[in-house]
Amino acid sequence: MSDAEVRDLAVSASAPGEAIPARRERVARPAVNRQVPVAREGRPPWLKVKLTQNDEASRIAALVADQGLHTVCSAASCPNKSECWSRGTATFMIGGGDCTRRCGFCDVATGRPSALDPFEPGRVAAAVAELGLAFAVITCVARDDLSDGGAGHMATTVRALRRRCPETGIEVLIADYGGDEHALQTVLDAGPDVLNHNLETVERLQRVVRPAASYARSLGVLRSAGSLRPDIPTKSGLILGMGEREGEIAQTLRDLREAGVTLLTLGQYLRPSPDHLPVDRWVAPEEFEAWAEQGRALGFTDVAAGPLVRSSYHAERLAGRGAD
Repeated sequence: MSDAEVRDLAVSASAPGEAIPARRERVARPAVNRQVPVAREGRPPWLKVKLTQNDEASRIAALVADQGLHTVCSAASCPNKSECWSRGTATFMIGGGDCTRRCGFCDVATGRPSALDPFEPGRVAAAVAELGLAFAVITCVARDDLSDGGAGHMATTVRALRRRCPETGIEVLIADYGGDEHALQTVLDAGPDVLNHNLETVERLQRVVRPAASYARSLGVLRSAGSLRPDIPTKSGLILGMGEREGEIAQTLRDLREAGVTLLTLGQYLRPSPDHLPVDRWVAPEEFEAWAEQGRALGFTDVAAGPLVRSSYHAERLAGRGAD
């Protein structure tokens, strides 16, 4: 069975707004995805990551473990973890280690989450202060079990960082909060420097890639954020290599600009396990460069594009607070 046939099966089997699983699972419909085995050979040379480890990376790992914190660097198997940790940067993931959604590409565990930890915002702020970060990214698992989707917890974390580390730049990478504008306002009122919400893929593939999300809803979140707080830049990202077509990518970039998004990331999909969606193709660095040029021509203030780029990669540069 071809990758395209597997994706078509997954689309027909998936439904938006699936119930939160009672046990930990990785993705929806893993049996369908397993029909295409993970390729062990043939990965292009530009995707080979040289692992680095230094005292700074070891210090971050020890501090995260000691504080009982989560990083998306580890939870989502980010290929840049070694580089970023060695540079003394990290992306903290709040709201627990279990997500209430089962996106087809994501390696964060899915399950029924525990209650929010009221001390977590303070521990994140303490960790950022101890690490001396000039720029911090705070992301979260989806918390559809909560009335505000976890927006209040995110806002509390931003305010804790502002009190403890007033000079530190802050980017928040948020869920869609079910399209609840009040929840979005709660986060914006905390005053992050950048608000990021990833569209992830083109409209046609949303149902298989993000079965509990919506293309229109995500664009609405980004549009509302710009309207509610035009002083806070909005950011979004796409993962390429999941079956999208050239014309669809171009249309998605136009849709993001129409929604007022000014910062953009584009990266290659890397399949975390046989349970996850198959890779459709390897996108060459030259294609990423071409999309970056097109993005800037459309009016994006800055674009980070490349095979190993993820939404938090060099976030400080896109926010105008650091060199590449």
